[in-house]
Amino acid sequence: MISSPFLAVNNAGRMDIQQENTLKKIILLVALWAIPATAMAHDILGFPRHKGVEPVVNKKYSSSCGECHYAYHPGLLPSRSWKKLLEPKSLENHFGDNAELSEKDRLEVLAFLTENASETTWHFKRSVKITQSIPEDVTPLRISEVPYIKKKHMEIPREMVKDNPKVRSLAQCNKCHTEAVEKGQFSRTNVDIPNFRNWADLID
Repeated sequence: MISSPFLAVNNAGRMDIQQENTLKKIILLVALWAIPATAMAHDILGFPRHKGVEPVVNKKYSSSCGECHYAYHPGLLPSRSWKKLLEPKSLENHFGDNAELSEKDRLEVLAFLTENASETTWHFKRSVKITQSIPEDVTPLRISEVPYIKKKHMEIPREMVKDNPKVRSLAQCNKCHTEAVEKGQFSRTNVDIPNFRNWADLID
């Protein structure tokens, strides 16, 4: 038996399972040590490092769904919601409209949405909070049904949203969140409610 501070090799030149696992741990520790802290937080450990949600970067999704309405960020809903919404039958009657896509386009859009859904983008703080607010047995089909989003808008009076001709619905995120489309940011400091320039003062 050949010994070292970390592992031992028997006379046949083989390591047993325990020794092999020890070696793997050593290699992993060395690899993690070599990775910059910011990269590790983002790519390895999945820490919620960014504010907001993942920006929309898929052109097919933007053109297909953004043609009729604001192209919602994938991180605003869990993957199970996107799967339900992108079912062929669901697209035939998409909240009263026909939003059918070719099978090729449907699969591409579905892949983009599920791969960047709220539970998969843990490095975006807003998506983390959205995922945590939704019970596992619930599949919201509307952004406005997400508990976290409903809670964040509880203080907004009806006159600023539903009765506001330039907004009408919480689903119209881009009407008030000025950096939503380009940056996926929904910070209070970037809110500009049409017809209510001093909305924060009216609420506070």
